[in-house]
Amino acid sequence: MAIHYRCRHCNTEIGTLPFESAKDTILELQKLDEGEEERFLTVEQDGNLTVRCICEQCEQSLLRFPDYYTLSKWLQ
Repeated sequence: MAIHYRCRHCNTEIGTLPFESAKDTILELQKLDEGEEERFLTVEQDGNLTVRCICEQCEQSLLRFPDYYTLSKWLQ
């Protein structure tokens, strides 16, 4: 099992933690409430966990254009 981090806006893979390194992270992710889990976590069929977060490029775009926050999908 591994934890994969992907941007929730552009779907770019940000990084991967192998299971041995992911134990502490898994404990922290268990603190998310149900709504946050649905929005940010996906358990894949192979048992890996995908965390939806934001990459640096998308974060910079949102800082420059804060109106993008009102859009459900701002990248085409």
